[in-house]
Amino acid sequence: MKQNKLITRRTAIITGVSALGALMLPGCTRKLPPTYGNILRMGDAFTYLAHRTLLPGQSLAKEYQHGEITSFPAIGTVNPADVSKPTYSEAYDRLGSTGFSKWSLSIEGSVATPRKFALAQLQGFPARTQITRHTCEEGWSAIGEWTGVPLSLVLKAVGILPSARFVNFYAYDGYMESIDLLDAFHPQTILAYGMNGRNLPIPHGAPIRLRVETQIGYKSAKFIERIVVTDEFVNLGDNGWAWYVGI
Repeated sequence: MKQNKLITRRTAIITGVSALGALMLPGCTRKLPPTYGNILRMGDAFTYLAHRTLLPGQSLAKEYQHGEITSFPAIGTVNPADVSKPTYSEAYDRLGSTGFSKWSLSIEGSVATPRKFALAQLQGFPARTQITRHTCEEGWSAIGEWTGVPLSLVLKAVGILPSARFVNFYAYDGYMESIDLLDAFHPQTILAYGMNGRNLPIPHGAPIRLRVETQIGYKSAKFIERIVVTDEFVNLGDNGWAWYVGI
């Protein structure tokens, strides 16, 4: 496929900004954030619209110095290899027993070239290291150092199509998250395989977790198994959490 038919960071930003116009037009519900349409979620909708309208698409979250790194609890994390839990994943258990040497990340959906990337291949991309604050919806925060591959580089490698609007992340523990293209191509949005100078530990989502530094902590999904790029929002129902939680 010709390069000019694939989405780059620049076109992703343009696509996201252009979509703001649709927020103002009646009948354009396909492009509205998924929290629209529910009167209890109008605050979520306003936050999304305000952030996307008023803030530059590539504004960076604050980064810190090494001396500012804090203890970082893995609150609420359940190891998908724990057979006693309902989130048990036989596949994750098997992969973890070999140190994830046979693990691979599948990228599929609205892409020119669906691919699977081994951990070593992801580590072969230019890496980004950032020290950022994780702000939890439960009221606590922590500062940690994350090393990984910018999601934008992986998406460019598979060539997402012009019709694409969302990037969906499926985890071994059954969790699913999604972000729009502005956040997907944000320079601080990474697939992290390292934490505080070491391999990403299991309590924090090994072997790969998402880091979306411009949103609340629960958007940074752990234990990533596959990524699916879609043209439409994948609606899994109301789980009690807002879809967009920009900070």
